[in-house]
Amino acid sequence: MAQPDDMFGDEDYPAYTMGRAAEIVGTTPDFLRRLDEAKLIAPHRSAGGHRRYSRYQLRLAARARKLVDQGTPLEAACRIIILEDQLEEALRRNEQHQQTHQQ
Repeated sequence: MAQPDDMFGDEDYPAYTMGRAAEIVGTTPDFLRRLDEAKLIAPHRSAGGHRRYSRYQLRLAARARKLVDQGTPLEAACRIIILEDQLEEALRRNEQHQQTHQQ
């Protein structure tokens, strides 16, 4: 089992409560709930059913907030972020594939 110091260094460790996450992102808890409904982020649920967020999820929420602040509808912002991340991953894999075949 990971020790607490190790967990907080983990990008995916759900360290932040909804209130703290909203504060960090500069938004409201309702905005975070809407991101969950839009399937951009799926926060961990504590034993009591409370949402907990990771640093990675906070970065996604901040990206969504920026797009929404620029006038992009929430659902479109979420789709843009998902597609950008899929493209980045595909490009990374393609680069790895090319490096493997050049050796």
